[in-house]
Amino acid sequence: MTAGRPAPGGAAAARARLAPGLLVALSLLTGCGRAVDGVPTPVPPSDRPGSAAELEQLVVGEVPSGLPRLPDDEVEPPAGAKQLEDVAAYAPDPERELAVLDSYGYRFGWERFWGHESGPITGVFVDQFHQRAGAGAYAEDLARNDAELYGGVLSVDPPELPANCRLLTVDTPVPEAGLADPAAFAWCWHGVFSVSVTAVAATAEDAVREVGAVLEEQLALLPPA
Repeated sequence: MTAGRPAPGGAAAARARLAPGLLVALSLLTGCGRAVDGVPTPVPPSDRPGSAAELEQLVVGEVPSGLPRLPDDEVEPPAGAKQLEDVAAYAPDPERELAVLDSYGYRFGWERFWGHESGPITGVFVDQFHQRAGAGAYAEDLARNDAELYGGVLSVDPPELPANCRLLTVDTPVPEAGLADPAAFAWCWHGVFSVSVTAVAATAEDAVREVGAVLEEQLALLPPA
């Protein structure tokens, strides 16, 4: 079983989850690998995890839909802890991706999935950066480029989600992009963290509800922005 993961820069670093009768793309793409700009305003370092293992303690362990957790080693590549090199390896040009991720100030991340062999699935991606500017630029690029990939409606700071979030809803399948069911994708930044949540469900409304509920719990676990 394969999973999806954000991969900045580059073209289509798509990774699909394949189950009997179901093909769901959970690839989260960012744009052209532009350098991060803006004025960084980092949170105090003492409030931040110092490693991916510490970050794991701040990632939700359950999802409101009640879907069962997928063991990290049952997805390919394995979920769980992610270093810069792991994320870069998802792209067609890993060497270029390393430079792009470095320009964002990427430190490390953690990914987790819930679902069955077929049917709904939820994914959470929490990534930590050196500065707020990097987390914000990363999330914005993810949203913009997935909107181009899947179509659908992209909303900025929608009422269904917390502040500093983007929401993409896809009401109908997009088979050419590997998406076989309705879905919702959200990207938020919270201090030096970028948080992405994806949900594939029977309807786009169900997916949006799942994404919103997961985000609320996930953002509450992170240090204050």
